[in-house]
Amino acid sequence: MSAIQVIDRCAILLEAISQYEDPTSLKILSADSGLAPSTAYRILSALIEAGFVEKNTAGHYALGHKLVRLASKRRRSVDIREQASGTMAALRDAIGETVNLTVREGDEVIYIERVTSNRMMRVEQIIGSRAPLHVTAVGKLMLASLGEPFIHAYAVRSGLKSYTPHTIMTEQKLIDVANQSLEQGFAYDNEEAEEGVGCIGVLIYDDKNNVVAGLSISAPIERRKEEWVKLVKNAGKKISEQLGA
Repeated sequence: MSAIQVIDRCAILLEAISQYEDPTSLKILSADSGLAPSTAYRILSALIEAGFVEKNTAGHYALGHKLVRLASKRRRSVDIREQASGTMAALRDAIGETVNLTVREGDEVIYIERVTSNRMMRVEQIIGSRAPLHVTAVGKLMLASLGEPFIHAYAVRSGLKSYTPHTIMTEQKLIDVANQSLEQGFAYDNEEAEEGVGCIGVLIYDDKNNVVAGLSISAPIERRKEEWVKLVKNAGKKISEQLGA
């Protein structure tokens, strides 16, 4: 079988498994997928090794915890966007600048939603774009929430690459700035990712007090105002409360 054909057959089998609430036999999955039992068995065995399928003591198959976990991340991302949209729009209207919603994936933040300013001169982040944790306001807060051992490992992995003359480039300074930011409940990006751009960021928490996202405003550095900090913090708190925090 070609690689593409195998992927197609994996998808067919996963779809077949998802149709049943209880673990399902190879015989039924073979019939539903139109695959020979031997072929279905080989593919299911590979999916079990990858964590996408589980097999119980009766020899029946169900979706694996890894696949369920990945699906829950997708749902959580959608839920956060839905819950945050109104508050983000209100914050944009109050300050007149672009508002961003980000989540962490590994050593980066990903922009999953934005509400743009109507100003002719404005800062815009493309949905789906990424940035290293140490150069963003939200990223520094996320680093602090993960603890100093994580920051050390991150510094080693990333090398704390410099993007502007203002980028933090030493581990100890990153630890100090990140911890101070978490303690005060907000962080700045002072032209660290892009010259001329300043951000204010806060964390968003769920009902288990886990960090699930970050909220930030992006503006030309000369327009950024200290009084926006309270507005951004209040907006982040409101979204967290909507998520059950």
